[in-house]
Amino acid sequence: MGKQEEVAAIPLVEERLSIEKRQVESGRVRVRISVAEREERVPVDLAHDEVEVERVAKNVVVSELPGVRLEGNITIIPVVEEVVVIEKRLVLVEEIHVRRKTATTTEVIPVTLRSEQVAIERDGEPAPAGGLED
Repeated sequence: MGKQEEVAAIPLVEERLSIEKRQVESGRVRVRISVAEREERVPVDLAHDEVEVERVAKNVVVSELPGVRLEGNITIIPVVEEVVVIEKRLVLVEEIHVRRKTATTTEVIPVTLRSEQVAIERDGEPAPAGGLED
């Protein structure tokens, strides 16, 4: 018979890498927001109208009632009366001239403005005012 050959088994070993991640709390941050109020004085232009009334005597006989009219910034309102003569006539007694003037004044009005301030603490220690720490 022939020779017997001897077979030897050689195990091969391989290392494998397993990577896992987990979250770890490294610290805490507390953010506090407060509202600060400040009062500022703000100039504001306010406009109002002033009316000046002037009575202008006319004593002119007219055949019909004149209407209200505008001449520039003056509103003219006719005032008539009937006078007794042999016949009845319409006489323009006077006109009311109303002149409108616009005046502007500047007043300072107090205004309250609000802004928020933020305080950040990390693990009970105040953080720098610039913002959050890493």
